[in-house]
Amino acid sequence: MKVRQVKDAKLISQLNRPVQELHYTLYPEFFHKYNERDIYNVFNRLVESDHFIFFLLEEGEKAVGYAWIEIRDYPENPFIKGYKSLYVHQISIIEEKRHKGGGSLLMASIYRIAKEKDINIVELDYWVKNESAKNFYKKEQFETQRECVFKRL
Repeated sequence: MKVRQVKDAKLISQLNRPVQELHYTLYPEFFHKYNERDIYNVFNRLVESDHFIFFLLEEGEKAVGYAWIEIRDYPENPFIKGYKSLYVHQISIIEEKRHKGGGSLLMASIYRIAKEKDINIVELDYWVKNESAKNFYKKEQFETQRECVFKRL
Protein backbone atom coordinates (compact mmCIF):
# COMPACT_ATOMS: atom_id res chain seq x y z
CA MET A 1 0.00 0.00 0.00
CA LYS A 2 1.09 3.56 -0.63
CA VAL A 3 -0.03 7.04 0.42
CA ARG A 4 -0.10 10.21 -1.62
CA GLN A 5 -1.53 13.68 -1.20
CA VAL A 6 -4.56 14.45 -3.41
CA LYS A 7 -7.12 17.14 -4.19
CA ASP A 8 -9.67 14.81 -5.83
CA ALA A 9 -12.96 15.82 -4.17
CA LYS A 10 -14.96 13.20 -6.08
CA LEU A 11 -12.77 10.32 -4.94
CA ILE A 12 -12.61 11.61 -1.36
CA SER A 13 -16.39 11.97 -1.23
CA GLN A 14 -16.77 8.35 -2.38
CA LEU A 15 -14.25 7.12 0.19
CA ASN A 16 -16.09 9.10 2.87
CA ARG A 17 -19.10 6.79 2.57
CA PRO A 18 -18.03 4.16 5.17
CA VAL A 19 -17.21 6.71 7.87
CA GLN A 20 -20.37 8.76 7.22
CA GLU A 21 -22.51 5.62 7.32
CA LEU A 22 -20.81 4.51 10.55
CA HIS A 23 -21.46 7.90 12.16
CA TYR A 24 -25.09 7.84 11.00
CA THR A 25 -25.57 4.29 12.30
CA LEU A 26 -24.06 5.07 15.71
CA TYR A 27 -25.52 8.58 16.10
CA PRO A 28 -28.52 9.15 13.77
CA GLU A 29 -29.61 12.11 15.90
CA PHE A 30 -26.41 13.97 14.95
CA PHE A 31 -25.43 12.75 11.48
CA HIS A 32 -27.12 12.80 8.09
CA LYS A 33 -27.34 9.77 5.85
CA TYR A 34 -24.55 9.68 3.29
CA ASN A 35 -25.32 11.89 0.28
CA GLU A 36 -22.49 11.81 -2.23
CA ARG A 37 -23.45 15.07 -3.96
CA ASP A 38 -23.63 17.06 -0.72
CA ILE A 39 -20.41 15.51 0.61
CA TYR A 40 -18.69 16.21 -2.72
CA ASN A 41 -19.72 19.88 -2.56
CA VAL A 42 -18.10 20.23 0.87
CA PHE A 43 -14.89 18.47 -0.10
CA ASN A 44 -14.72 20.37 -3.39
CA ARG A 45 -14.41 23.61 -1.38
CA LEU A 46 -12.04 22.18 1.22
CA VAL A 47 -9.48 20.77 -1.22
CA GLU A 48 -8.81 24.32 -2.46
CA SER A 49 -7.87 25.59 1.02
CA ASP A 50 -4.25 25.65 2.16
CA HIS A 51 -5.43 24.65 5.65
CA PHE A 52 -6.73 21.23 4.61
CA ILE A 53 -4.70 18.25 3.40
CA PHE A 54 -6.05 14.98 2.03
CA PHE A 55 -4.08 11.75 1.79
CA LEU A 56 -5.15 8.85 -0.38
CA LEU A 57 -4.34 5.26 0.59
CA GLU A 58 -3.92 3.03 -2.46
CA GLU A 59 -3.33 -0.65 -2.98
CA GLY A 60 -2.01 -1.04 -6.48
CA GLU A 61 -4.17 1.31 -8.54
CA LYS A 62 -7.20 1.00 -6.24
CA ALA A 63 -8.11 3.73 -3.73
CA VAL A 64 -8.85 2.01 -0.41
CA GLY A 65 -8.88 4.86 2.11
CA TYR A 66 -8.11 8.45 2.95
CA ALA A 67 -7.19 10.87 5.72
CA TRP A 68 -8.51 14.41 6.05
CA ILE A 69 -6.38 16.75 8.15
CA GLU A 70 -6.36 20.44 8.95
CA ILE A 71 -3.56 22.79 9.93
CA ARG A 72 -4.87 24.68 12.96
CA ASP A 73 -3.36 27.81 14.45
CA TYR A 74 -4.41 28.63 18.00
CA PRO A 75 -3.39 32.21 18.74
CA GLU A 76 -2.09 33.14 22.13
CA ASN A 77 -4.51 34.97 24.39
CA PRO A 78 -4.79 35.67 28.13
CA PHE A 79 -5.99 32.10 28.71
CA ILE A 80 -3.81 29.89 26.52
CA LYS A 81 -0.38 29.87 24.99
CA GLY A 82 -0.49 29.92 21.21
CA TYR A 83 0.32 26.78 19.24
CA LYS A 84 -0.21 25.01 15.94
CA SER A 85 -1.52 21.51 15.46
CA LEU A 86 -2.49 19.07 12.77
CA TYR A 87 -6.08 18.08 13.42
CA VAL A 88 -7.23 14.73 12.02
CA HIS A 89 -10.84 15.12 10.92
CA GLN A 90 -11.25 11.64 9.51
CA ILE A 91 -9.47 8.48 8.57
CA SER A 92 -11.49 6.00 6.57
CA ILE A 93 -10.46 2.69 5.05
CA ILE A 94 -12.77 0.35 3.18
CA GLU A 95 -13.86 -2.62 5.28
CA GLU A 96 -11.96 -5.37 3.47
CA LYS A 97 -8.65 -3.48 3.74
CA ARG A 98 -8.79 -2.67 7.46
CA HIS A 99 -6.27 -4.14 9.93
CA LYS A 100 -3.60 -4.43 7.24
CA GLY A 101 -1.42 -1.44 8.17
CA GLY A 102 -3.11 1.19 6.01
CA GLY A 103 -4.17 3.34 8.95
CA SER A 104 -0.63 3.39 10.28
CA LEU A 105 0.66 4.36 6.82
CA LEU A 106 -1.78 7.27 6.74
CA MET A 107 -0.71 8.33 10.24
CA ALA A 108 2.97 8.14 9.23
CA SER A 109 2.20 10.60 6.42
CA ILE A 110 0.41 12.87 8.89
CA TYR A 111 3.38 12.77 11.29
CA ARG A 112 5.75 13.53 8.39
CA ILE A 113 3.73 16.59 7.34
CA ALA A 114 3.64 17.79 10.96
CA LYS A 115 7.43 17.56 11.19
CA GLU A 116 7.89 19.30 7.82
CA LYS A 117 5.71 22.17 9.03
CA ASP A 118 7.41 22.29 12.45
CA ILE A 119 4.18 21.27 14.20
CA ASN A 120 4.60 19.04 17.24
CA ILE A 121 0.96 18.26 18.07
CA VAL A 122 -1.40 15.97 16.20
CA GLU A 123 -4.88 16.10 17.68
CA LEU A 124 -8.23 14.52 16.95
CA ASP A 125 -11.46 13.40 18.49
CA TYR A 126 -13.76 10.46 17.89
CA TRP A 127 -17.23 9.44 18.99
CA VAL A 128 -17.22 7.26 22.10
CA LYS A 129 -19.17 4.39 20.46
CA ASN A 130 -16.52 4.13 17.74
CA GLU A 131 -14.48 1.38 19.38
CA SER A 132 -12.45 0.82 16.23
CA ALA A 133 -11.17 4.40 16.32
CA LYS A 134 -10.53 4.21 20.07
CA ASN A 135 -8.41 1.08 19.67
CA PHE A 136 -6.56 2.40 16.63
CA TYR A 137 -5.55 5.68 18.26
CA LYS A 138 -4.54 3.88 21.44
CA LYS A 139 -2.25 1.71 19.30
CA GLU A 140 -0.88 4.94 17.77
CA GLN A 141 -0.09 6.11 21.35
CA PHE A 142 -2.51 9.04 21.48
CA GLU A 143 -3.25 10.32 24.97
CA THR A 144 -6.50 11.78 26.28
CA GLN A 145 -6.04 15.48 27.04
CA ARG A 146 -9.67 16.68 27.21
CA GLU A 147 -13.04 15.05 27.54
CA CYS A 148 -16.22 16.41 26.04
CA VAL A 149 -19.59 15.60 27.62
CA PHE A 150 -23.16 16.68 27.08
CA LYS A 151 -26.54 16.34 28.73
CA ARG A 152 -29.86 15.91 26.98
CA LEU A 153 -32.65 18.12 28.27
